[in-house]
Amino acid sequence: MHDIKAIRDDAGAFIAGLKRRGHADADAIAADVLARDKELRELLTRLQTAQARRNEASKLIGQAKAKKDEAQASALMAEVAGLKDEIQKGEELERELKKALDDVLAALPNLPEVGVPDGADEHANVEVKARAFGARPTMNSAREHFDLGEALGLMDFERAAKVSGARFVYLKGSLAKLERALGAFMLDLHTENFGYTEVSPPLMVRDASAFGTGQLPKFEEDLFFAAKIVSPNDLEDVDTGANLRLVKAGLDGDSYYIQDRLWLIPTAEVPLTNYVNGEILDDAALPIRFTAYTPCFRAEAGAAGKDTRGMIRMHQFSKVELVSITTPEQSEAEHERMTDCAQEVLKRLDLHHRVMTLCTGDMGFSAKKTYDIEVWLPGQGRFREISSCSNCGEFQARRMQTRYRGKDGKVKGHVHTLNGSGLAVGRTLIAILENYQEPDGSIRIPEALRSYMGGLEKIEK
Repeated sequence: MHDIKAIRDDAGAFIAGLKRRGHADADAIAADVLARDKELRELLTRLQTAQARRNEASKLIGQAKAKKDEAQASALMAEVAGLKDEIQKGEELERELKKALDDVLAALPNLPEVGVPDGADEHANVEVKARAFGARPTMNSAREHFDLGEALGLMDFERAAKVSGARFVYLKGSLAKLERALGAFMLDLHTENFGYTEVSPPLMVRDASAFGTGQLPKFEEDLFFAAKIVSPNDLEDVDTGANLRLVKAGLDGDSYYIQDRLWLIPTAEVPLTNYVNGEILDDAALPIRFTAYTPCFRAEAGAAGKDTRGMIRMHQFSKVELVSITTPEQSEAEHERMTDCAQEVLKRLDLHHRVMTLCTGDMGFSAKKTYDIEVWLPGQGRFREISSCSNCGEFQARRMQTRYRGKDGKVKGHVHTLNGSGLAVGRTLIAILENYQEPDGSIRIPEALRSYMGGLEKIEK
């Protein structure tokens, strides 16, 4: 969420930031925002004037009555009644104008840091050479993870499609155990070595939480939700004020209602960051560092035709998430630290990877700067993203209304929030399959994981 005062004070910087984000209509957007803001402020001034006159007239009524001036008292009472009506209507209009302005601001992405490279898509991302690790393994005719997993009889997409549809998978036996081992390994590393607090968070969240981290309202189509279904015939038995929403096409082709909708988390970033939603934190307690290993659910609305085979792009996948809540002064260093923590997972697994600074057109909605960690996949013959570590500045904190106070008890401003994958567990499993494959189709277990696998050194048929 953007600070309207900052836009008012420096509209040029706001326009320049939006243009870097790909908004060619930034001038028109800024003009619209400022016009709405002006209309709202002018209304507030009128309301303040009316309220002041109402208070004054109310006092004068008593004085008029004390003087037995009933005509003056009646005139003043009529004026107060009129002002009361005017103020009530003005306050209703204020709420409408405020919501309209907030809706416009809520749909606009965070502005990029000065040093973020400009560009329209991933082709303009810039590698951070100093963060590169390892070298491409030498192997002939490397196979992709799905060929390896299916040949071992431990990865089944066909039955998953029968049960759930496309972009789901059954993992069995040693591969299921490897997925569990990876999650445990990552959690242990982040909690024992890097000081993150492990959290087991809710997997479903309210609208306000999804709004706070930026998934709503702009990316609703990418989310799954769970809700109670209410037939129109049953409405008389339901509290009609209890968050009812009409859905035009029901399961049987008719209209029906949904109640108490909750969103399935697309990432643990949502419940972890919203842990401090609406709070004022002591700066002495910052930074706060959380980690969680959860399933994640994404509709992949814009992914038609992409990665249709294998586990790269799934509706349900597991991920270890890292979230930090900091002061503004801490966030830049925390971003580098978080990226270090995510990279350390790959280093201990001895997986070749690189780090890219995302350009303005490839960053996520809430980020002001993002590092993508990309692991080498021999079967695909290219790097693929395995983690995104983002500094969101105060953007999410403004949406959540999360602030911090100093030792003197005075509120200093909004906190900064950061999030990153530490790592995507399914994609890490893919990287192990492809990088540790043997010519006979067996998979060597990285040494760092063998204690989590009960001493198993190789997965074979």
